[in-house]
Amino acid sequence: MKASELKDLTAVELTARGRDLRQELFNLRLQQASAQLEKPARLRLLRRDIARIETRISQLRRKAA
Repeated sequence: MKASELKDLTAVELTARGRDLRQELFNLRLQQASAQLEKPARLRLLRRDIARIETRISQLRRKAA
């Protein structure tokens, strides 16, 4: 996911997408703990995507204030 894709989303959509990514990250961590994780690089990508979403949400909050 790129920052340009997040630019057009609203705060509600960003929050929902962040929640989905966090759930996916949780599931992948469970797979990692049970040694069933096929793509370990996906963990890193998810963390970065979550950070991008959180950054965009904070930008929107600062802009609104």
